[in-house]
Amino acid sequence: MQSPWLLHLDQIGARFAEDAPGTVSFSDDPRSEVARAASGTVVVPLTHLGTLRASGEDASAFLHNLMSNDIKKLELHRAHWNSFNSPKGRMLASFLVWRDGSDFLLQLSADLLAAMHKKLSMYVLRSKVRLTDVTPEYAAIGLAGPAVATTLDAAGLTLPPEAMSVSQGGIQVIRIDAARVEIHAPVAQAGDLWKKFVGAGASPAGTAAWRWLDIRAGVPVVTQATQDEFVAQMLNFELIGGVSFQKGCYPGQEIVARTQYLGKLKKRMFRAQVASVEPPRAGDDLFAPDFGEQSCGKIVTATPAPDASYEVLAVLQLSSREANEVHHATPSGPLLKFEPLPYTVS
Repeated sequence: MQSPWLLHLDQIGARFAEDAPGTVSFSDDPRSEVARAASGTVVVPLTHLGTLRASGEDASAFLHNLMSNDIKKLELHRAHWNSFNSPKGRMLASFLVWRDGSDFLLQLSADLLAAMHKKLSMYVLRSKVRLTDVTPEYAAIGLAGPAVATTLDAAGLTLPPEAMSVSQGGIQVIRIDAARVEIHAPVAQAGDLWKKFVGAGASPAGTAAWRWLDIRAGVPVVTQATQDEFVAQMLNFELIGGVSFQKGCYPGQEIVARTQYLGKLKKRMFRAQVASVEPPRAGDDLFAPDFGEQSCGKIVTATPAPDASYEVLAVLQLSSREANEVHHATPSGPLLKFEPLPYTVS
């Protein structure tokens, strides 16, 4: 049975991609929606993401022992990036984590939600914690652009004071960065919020627009296509605050710590544009002369850019990046044109 929120989106003209569950658009040309995100304020249904709730008196300790970040130090009005890793230190999922009273909410790629729910539940054992998929109960709405504060105000909501801060209450607002927030609201209130946002001047836009904003911010989202591929530092995860090197053990911790303090990192994530006829996709291989016919990296996230190209986050060998000749899909495929990230990669 389709949720009331998805039914509402369908009624206001949202189009759901059959080959990519959770991906939504409001026009035949997602590129035009990305262009609106580049020039104005947009409102986006974040249906490509899902949310788990961890509740119970052991929730904090349970998550702390499994995740890459310090759950025990996560304050009520704060959010942070996090990951769950394989024993070999490879990221199985990336999360945005924040508090809801004594509970914890973990947002991740929707295509990994069911598997991660099952996987994490295997660790519960005798812990007093309950993991619940609350995606059907809540609507995640993204709002981005220069008029975020006034758009929130039109709906009776307040912009949190700084990046990764959270307003608590029945409707939660998570400030992702300077000009981007996520609203987490009960589905019964989501339709009215959407109407108020649009009435205040925000343009409806789809998943491509939000992914473009993630790319510009250098924020990776692990999906089925990239699961178990990358150690946290390859995705610059420690640079965006997704790893604590002071906390105790968790799955893959030894590898992550060794990479940070003892190893020489050979791969990093970079932002680039690709002028390609075929749309690049997450998981696509990349090639460079210094690796010949062997892949030198992979696409992490890809989406249409406002112009005729595509924009990507890509993990690749540092030597290939330094040589500045990296090709998409084949050794002679389209060249990547590298663009700056909002943080320093070394």
